[in-house]
Amino acid sequence: MECLDTEQVAPALRPRALAEGNAPLALAVYGLLGAALGLVFTQAQVISWFRIYEMFRFESFHMYGIIGSAVATAALSIWVIKKLGLTTVHGEPIQLSAKAWGGSRVPGARYWMGGVTFGLGWALLGACPGPLVALLGGGVSVMLAALVAALAGTWTYASLRDHLPH
Repeated sequence: MECLDTEQVAPALRPRALAEGNAPLALAVYGLLGAALGLVFTQAQVISWFRIYEMFRFESFHMYGIIGSAVATAALSIWVIKKLGLTTVHGEPIQLSAKAWGGSRVPGARYWMGGVTFGLGWALLGACPGPLVALLGGGVSVMLAALVAALAGTWTYASLRDHLPH
């Protein structure tokens, strides 16, 4: 199975990007980085249902602090990319474009609807999609159902994507 999402890669570089991104060494590195992230999530209690429950009941700052630090890190990273004019591994300039709000009657409706759907799923399940595999690795076997549902939703979107209003 290979990654087919190459829309943001210049057409001339797509074969190279696919070959390099799916190389066994690259996949091993991605796997190790994912395992490290899972360890960090576990140690920071990000995967804890009780921490998520506390967050949605506004009983603890813990999760808001983690989310806030992630937003701050992303903002700093984007600033550094723009300030230093960093490029991709293929030498292309990294260009960050503004989000298109869409042409619906409600500006940004797709983002609001997606965010509300994601948030409701997160609140009901007690887990964000990010740590699902870490939860499975930690022995919370019921998360297999959530992982299967997340994958089914992703595959459904991929198959319907060309027929949806973007």
